[in-house]
Amino acid sequence: MSSHTRISALLLAATALLLFTAAGVRTSAQEPAQGRTVWDGVYTEAQAARATATFGATCSNCHTLGAEGNRPLSGDKFWQRNTQKSLGDLLTFVSKNMPNGANAGSLPAATYNDLVALILKSNAFPAGPTELTPETAATVMIVPKDGPGELPANTLVRVVGCLAKSGPDWVLTSATAPARAEKTEAAAEDATRPLGDRTLTLKFVLTRLDSFVGQRLAGSGMLMGAGAADGINVATVNRLAATCP
Repeated sequence: MSSHTRISALLLAATALLLFTAAGVRTSAQEPAQGRTVWDGVYTEAQAARATATFGATCSNCHTLGAEGNRPLSGDKFWQRNTQKSLGDLLTFVSKNMPNGANAGSLPAATYNDLVALILKSNAFPAGPTELTPETAATVMIVPKDGPGELPANTLVRVVGCLAKSGPDWVLTSATAPARAEKTEAAAEDATRPLGDRTLTLKFVLTRLDSFVGQRLAGSGMLMGAGAADGINVATVNRLAATCP
């Protein structure tokens, strides 16, 4: 083989290696690793067992572990309250608000960890080898087994989009996906949040909106149907910018 031929072969091999490496980098960038969810075994059986007596003595007057009865902690009600929240959010809420009334937040921190483990077990999430703690729960997401999907009906949400009229209804075009909200007020980040590709119907609007057509608005309210399939029962509407997007 001549020196010219050897050099050409080496250049071709190097080029192929670079292309292969670049393709691998692109694939990794396009497919980021998924975070942990409640389906990944984030509590232990021992924790859930420890909480059983505490739940019976302290919590059972106000709640049931099943999907039916008084303030159920599993089934549809669990998903309505917690879908797309972090497990850390749930643990914080339970720690601050349970038991109900004057004794809220009065139990030892480890007991709250165990009670949330019992709630997870009651919803048929699998146990694992590591106990649930505030640190391990912080980034664990509460989502259905097949992925986040749409937020369920009757969830309080906030959306941002461009106001328009569609027949008799007000709608937000280029709207964001409904995001779970803890309160109805607009958030500071709404003014700069990237818009989306949805059109969402605003139902039962009591505010006159004619002067806001074409402007950027944030709306909050309860989902009518999963993912706002039947619109959003509006609680508040806030103007964010005079132009949209």
